[in-house]
Amino acid sequence: MEVTLDTTLGTLLDDPQAKQVLESYLPGITTNPLVAMAKGMSLRTILALPQAAQFGLTQEKVEEILAEINKRL
Repeated sequence: MEVTLDTTLGTLLDDPQAKQVLESYLPGITTNPLVAMAKGMSLRTILALPQAAQFGLTQEKVEEILAEINKRL
């Protein structure tokens, strides 16, 4: 399964390998209470939110994370 910007955050969090990559790039992201509200959103939608900047999420960073996840899956 290839993950893309259209993959939901919940799908990534349900996969142990993807979750590990997310945590390595964004420490604490998988346990942040705000993440529960975003599980049904695609990464593209999350990037469009102003709160994405609070987590250090940029288009470039998400593409880097996706590339790493796709290497491991």
